[in-house]
Amino acid sequence: MTEQIRRVLAGKKALIVGVANDQSIAYGCARAFREAITGPLDVAVPGQLEAVFGQIADRWGQLDMLVHSIAFVPMADLQGGLLDWSAEGFATAMDISCHSFIRMARLAAPVMKDVGSMFAMSHYGANRLVPNYNVMGSENAALEASCRYLAYELGPRRIRVHAISPGPLKTRAASGLKDFELLLNEAARKAPLGEFVDITDVGYTCAYLATPFAHRVTGGTVYVDGGVSIVA
Repeated sequence: MTEQIRRVLAGKKALIVGVANDQSIAYGCARAFREAITGPLDVAVPGQLEAVFGQIADRWGQLDMLVHSIAFVPMADLQGGLLDWSAEGFATAMDISCHSFIRMARLAAPVMKDVGSMFAMSHYGANRLVPNYNVMGSENAALEASCRYLAYELGPRRIRVHAISPGPLKTRAASGLKDFELLLNEAARKAPLGEFVDITDVGYTCAYLATPFAHRVTGGTVYVDGGVSIVA
């Protein structure tokens, strides 16, 4: 991140959700935003999300940025195809991976008092078939659609919403995907830039989009993948 972007973001308040470890995408975003406050959160537990935003209102008074980087699919559904996806697994995956972002947006909007930026992490498999990505592709597609509609609803309040689509990354979540190493190697082969993407690349992109330099950008899916998404 350039020093100019650092100065623009100085004093801003960001909530980064999904920091599982120092290899997670959310960690890269937190490092870019210089986020310092941490705490546990399970969006599946009623009241925990509301408690977090209550703390934000009490301690900060406002919020400038929100990063949603959480996803979950029960292992039994993750290993199978779309035809094998159980109703219970579907409901759980969509609630945690997609609807939790909508719930966060609803709670964040009132404390984004001047301008605000919201980010949700997606994947190329939301729009194109990626072998073995299966149920994750469906939930990511729902998440990206939600970003578009939230951008429309929140635009009059000067809140911008972005779906961020990184290339394959070696995160704990990705390790559960079948043949993930094959996906990773294929992405590196196809990428016009010829390089793997890392969590810092994703963090820098979000940091830029959160600044006034990108104040007319909203509602779209931003690919941070070395150009993989443009190659058939």
